[in-house]
Amino acid sequence: MTERADLPDLEYLDSEALKALILAQHAEILRQNQALVSKDEQLQSRDAEIEHLKLLICKLRREQYGRSSEKLDRQIAQLELRLGELEASCASDSERSASGRNSAVGRPARRPLPANLPREVRTYAPPESDCRNCGRQMKQLGEDVSEMLEYVPEHFKVIRHVRKKLVCIGCDRIVQAMAPSRPIERGIAGPGLLAHVLVSKYCDHLPLYRQSEIYGRAGVPLERSTLAEWVGGCSRLLRPLVEVLRRHVMSAGKLHGDDIPVPVLAPGLGKTKTGRLWTYVRDDRSAGDQTPAAVWFCYTPDRKGEHPRAHLSTFEGTLQADGYAGFEQLYAAGKIQEAACWAHVRRKFYDLQEAHQSPVASEALRRIAGLYAVENDIRGRTPEQRCEIRNARSRPQLESLKQWLEETLGKLSRKSDTALAVRYALGRWQALMRYCADGRLEIDNNAAERALRVVALGRKNFLFAGSDGGGESAAAMYSLIGTAKLNGINPESYLRNVLSRIAEHPVNQIDQLLPWNIAAELTGDSRNAA
Repeated sequence: MTERADLPDLEYLDSEALKALILAQHAEILRQNQALVSKDEQLQSRDAEIEHLKLLICKLRREQYGRSSEKLDRQIAQLELRLGELEASCASDSERSASGRNSAVGRPARRPLPANLPREVRTYAPPESDCRNCGRQMKQLGEDVSEMLEYVPEHFKVIRHVRKKLVCIGCDRIVQAMAPSRPIERGIAGPGLLAHVLVSKYCDHLPLYRQSEIYGRAGVPLERSTLAEWVGGCSRLLRPLVEVLRRHVMSAGKLHGDDIPVPVLAPGLGKTKTGRLWTYVRDDRSAGDQTPAAVWFCYTPDRKGEHPRAHLSTFEGTLQADGYAGFEQLYAAGKIQEAACWAHVRRKFYDLQEAHQSPVASEALRRIAGLYAVENDIRGRTPEQRCEIRNARSRPQLESLKQWLEETLGKLSRKSDTALAVRYALGRWQALMRYCADGRLEIDNNAAERALRVVALGRKNFLFAGSDGGGESAAAMYSLIGTAKLNGINPESYLRNVLSRIAEHPVNQIDQLLPWNIAAELTGDSRNAA
């Protein structure tokens, strides 16, 4: 609605103008009310679907024990996946958590931690043993004990936090140490366990219901819904760090960009729609730059060109990407230059060679291999050296290749697959040549494609995200895990370190928790395991 400060002076408005103003504000109120009703209906629909899925899984499990079949096992697994993703998206929705709507889902009662697990006792004494009021030595009154479930590689343990209470018998004053912070407020999961759950889900592609089964075999019953709450809580906790990572990536002068489809559950329909995960990679190490490499992922519900334009609104430089039409407006504006990908050109000829043993494809592959041979020789050199060598060795090969492609195209049927591959290369020739004039650029966009590989592997196990919110959580975790890998850091060790500190870390110094800034604190095994 229009703010009061923006209203015109009502004293000077005639009756018609006042009527128009009232009608406009009434229409805006109706629009906002409709939006709130629609949002509430979506949330209610999601709650209903969660309850329906739980009922359906229970029913199928009963049938399973009557007569087991691979088809039924598969159906149960898919329903478990859908339910886990919906619960994780509920937990990651901060507005929903604040409003208390999660109580309608039916949170399971917390079980006591298994007594057979080893206990590590950490005692916290108050900062003073003498009463500052009267000077007497204080005596112990009692203690508060709380437990946190932690995961150390290959086994669980329970950390028992004991906070002693001291009392002054002279003035009845009681003191006690502050409770240590937890990554998730009032949660029983330690940072090591949370890091293990996140890496298992987003790096090792283990859905939450499978993790629940694994932990159960280890003697630690953890409900899938509990794991989903942890994932959502970590997603909220790590958002400021992901934002700092995004700014680091976008401050580069050259980026690699790409996207990949991700099936997403449509609320209330039980069907999937197609969302997108976009990746932007900053990695100039092959050009001798020591700036830390990083990758930022972003989820969108569709592939409209407005999304990359929003992502790259602050970026100025060269974008190495495929021929996606949504980038064209970015190039036309002049702030961003296009650098095309020779791997895409090569792939088209490679497919022809595999399918038809085409002589034209074989010759194209041989010539493109000569370009890559130059790149192997100059990897790690300065941009000036790379540019000089490319002009001396690659540019003559490129000019010869263009002439050969133009001559070959005249001999081919216009509708043939080979002609399409040739026209693809010639149609992007200026962008394909740009890497020769700039030593910072790469010959291809493989950096972005490598970053997306983890998503492609995950889709084989997950099949879909639970909601748009689940897609956003996945993008955040892929960003942190991918950046840790690019810097040679074990992502689980990195997340364990961050989650143990971020709850109390000053938000204006959040950049101190970026992977390269805490790499020295991690052990050698943590770095080598990445």
